[in-house]
Amino acid sequence: MLRILLAEDDPLIVEGLSELLANEGYAVLSSPTQSGAVEIACAPHADIALALVDLTLAEGSGFAVCNAIKHVTPEVPVIFLTAADDELSTVTGLGMGADDYIAKPFRPRELVARVQAAIRRARPERSTLSLGPVTIDLDRARAEKNGKEVPLSALEYRLLLLFAKNAGRVVTRDMIRDALWDDAGAYVEENTLSVYIKRLRDKLEDDPTAPELIVTVRGLGYKARDKGGVA
Repeated sequence: MLRILLAEDDPLIVEGLSELLANEGYAVLSSPTQSGAVEIACAPHADIALALVDLTLAEGSGFAVCNAIKHVTPEVPVIFLTAADDELSTVTGLGMGADDYIAKPFRPRELVARVQAAIRRARPERSTLSLGPVTIDLDRARAEKNGKEVPLSALEYRLLLLFAKNAGRVVTRDMIRDALWDDAGAYVEENTLSVYIKRLRDKLEDDPTAPELIVTVRGLGYKARDKGGVA
């Protein structure tokens, strides 16, 4: 799930935009102040896909937020939210490196379209696999659940890939041993294999005692399925 920073001090706009963007599949991180927005955008591993920045924040400056973002992560697009007649500020913002601007009051569908276009220009499509709420970024070899990174060991990541690539099909214990062999460098004992499955469930399942993503198929092995879907 891509994250969007919203630097805006009008609570009604924050509420409306947060709901609008959430419905489009984005996670919205908002702050009404310059300092708060900069802290979010520049935090380690923030992984912000785009910033929507009000030029006239009550506490601070939208220009300063844009400057900070472009200094730390120049590839992150910034779209200014401006007053309809604020031409000078708009020109100044674009000159500072902002990627676009949207005049208030804005049309919701136009805003979404501009956000999507800016993100497409900024980041090429990544190769991903999904398993219910879990998204696997193949390019970066990392997994996220509901937009939050799931820390996995190399063996756990390889095991997750095996299940995701075979979603809906039975994965036998022999298949799992073959998948883990390259990383483990030795034969994977039966008990050790069960430990790997348990660790992965502990990190991915809402309730590891009643797994829904990786289910046991008695006598055969396991099957991965989308949460709430038909196995």
